[in-house]
Amino acid sequence: MSAAVVRLRWAHLLLGGALLMPYFLLVSVAVQIVDHDADTFRDLGWQVVAYLLALPLVAATPLVFPMVRTLETSAAQALCRVPGGLPPAGRDRSWAARRRTAGWFTLHAGVGALVSGATLAVPPMAAVLLATPFWSGLRERDWGALAVPAPVAPPLGLALLAALTAAAAAAGLLLARAAPALLGPTPADRLAAAEDRAADLARRNRLARELHDSVGHALSAVTLQAGAARRVFDRDPEFVREALAAIEGTTRAAVAELDTVLGLLRQEDDAPGHAPAPDLARDLDALLARTRAAGADVRARVEADTAALPGPVSREAYRIVQEGLGNVLRHAGPVAVRLRITVAEESGELGIVLENDVPETAPPKDPAARGGRGLRGVAERARLLGGAAEAGPYAQGWRLTARLPR
Repeated sequence: MSAAVVRLRWAHLLLGGALLMPYFLLVSVAVQIVDHDADTFRDLGWQVVAYLLALPLVAATPLVFPMVRTLETSAAQALCRVPGGLPPAGRDRSWAARRRTAGWFTLHAGVGALVSGATLAVPPMAAVLLATPFWSGLRERDWGALAVPAPVAPPLGLALLAALTAAAAAAGLLLARAAPALLGPTPADRLAAAEDRAADLARRNRLARELHDSVGHALSAVTLQAGAARRVFDRDPEFVREALAAIEGTTRAAVAELDTVLGLLRQEDDAPGHAPAPDLARDLDALLARTRAAGADVRARVEADTAALPGPVSREAYRIVQEGLGNVLRHAGPVAVRLRITVAEESGELGIVLENDVPETAPPKDPAARGGRGLRGVAERARLLGGAAEAGPYAQGWRLTARLPR
């Protein structure tokens, strides 16, 4: 244990003694009111009584004021040098946590008061002992039972200082060892922290899915449209104009969807000025038109009343179709695509089947691109609604299926 750590923990103990002092003074006055013969300021016995009576008041404080945990944790983090550190300071979430804080506060103030008292008394006493051989006035004074032979006084003074230092170091170590158990998280704290982390992770995953599906689809479509326009730039100006118009419409829609995603990030989904969340009934035709403009031959059969779908189902169904079409453009290029949206008669589930041909020569891929996130996002969207989704090759190409309870 380094000297710096001992000094910091000693200061922490002195802080505990200072915290006990108001309680000690209050109890001392109360004792003298009850017993006029009691002298709690001069009689050591009555001081011990006042000290012991003050400890229950110290223990009751965190039960009434939950912020004591925050203050005590901050002080322990700064001065106590707890091995492994302490979690961030916070309010007590439960009565169990408050009782643990009460135990810590009592230990800190109680032990700190003892060390503070010794710190006030021992150094002057040691100074007298060290000066005794060199000062005749100290040697000639009648110390009664406390009289010490001059040759023995200096070693005894040094021993008292060493004992005080050792006691302070031991008390500081005791508090450092007790801090994790008394100020550390309770099971309720750990559960609440885990729930907060899970909620934060869910928000991040939702944002990642929205960005991947909306912006990814738009970039895939724009890439194919721009590539096709570049190849026929000199031969077919009319096609180039149509491709540029399609790129303009795709990017405009992507900006609107990006604004929606940023609204999710800011938790301002309903704030004025943000684009509404995508809707299968309202936005499917535009999505299919943008995909066709990228060169894909999309044939869609919608055998369900999409306007009657609940909002979350409609939104997630749109995103699943969008991701499926985006995957086609990214990995297969402008191929034939068949989309079918139905509602099962028995279960009432919304069914999505998206099939596409696989070209003999696959389009070139970006070496830095990473696959798999989109399909995982589709599966997550379906699971969040209690459904399921899967994708894989079949006899004629690639198939994506999803089932969403209504």
